[in-house]
Amino acid sequence: MCVSRLSITAPDFNTLEATKPWNKFLKSVFEFILGLFLSVVLLPLFMAIGIFIKLSSRGPILYAQERMSDGSGTFKFYKFRSMYVDSEDRLKKYLQKNPAALEEWEKFRKLKNNDPRVTKIGKIIRRFSLDELPQLINFFKSEMSLVGPRPYLLEEKDIIGQSYPMISRVKPGITGLWQVRGRNLLSFKDRILLDEYYIRNWSLWLDIVILLKTIKVLITREGAY
Repeated sequence: MCVSRLSITAPDFNTLEATKPWNKFLKSVFEFILGLFLSVVLLPLFMAIGIFIKLSSRGPILYAQERMSDGSGTFKFYKFRSMYVDSEDRLKKYLQKNPAALEEWEKFRKLKNNDPRVTKIGKIIRRFSLDELPQLINFFKSEMSLVGPRPYLLEEKDIIGQSYPMISRVKPGITGLWQVRGRNLLSFKDRILLDEYYIRNWSLWLDIVILLKTIKVLITREGAY
């Protein structure tokens, strides 16, 4: 799936809609109300998933990883653990033995099929994106937004390149334009272009559209693996 190339000229931070004070305030009020509602509704599901994870494999229920935040800082990014505790060793060995998988990893930073790191229960919760639910913790800690750019890994900073100053101006999102326009089917470069577009063209209506389309993506499981 391709994304039309956007302007790569140096950003004028005064024209970025997502960084304007009134827009940030409007977004925070809207998301707090929605986030509070979601946390109450999803609490029983949180508890059920936690029990299944604990019973299915060795390791903690939650997985915490350092991700890049706004203001060039970092934060602990939470997900339900869907991988084995020795996932990095499993991945390294698998990529060494499978050149095609290595090529896929370098392009997408994901493995579509036969990811050796993922547990049996992990495959199920990933299929329905349920592993993402603990990011509501990050949301209430004011580390993430409900909608925003992808929460990038620290080692991806150099790959982001000249887009980093813009992307680091706003909080990463639990969902975003990247998720409803192809998700894991997108190349890494296409995700960055979509994040740039979102930051330049933010509106409350755009957030609402993304949230509604996220529901559709979760149901159809488009781009989920």
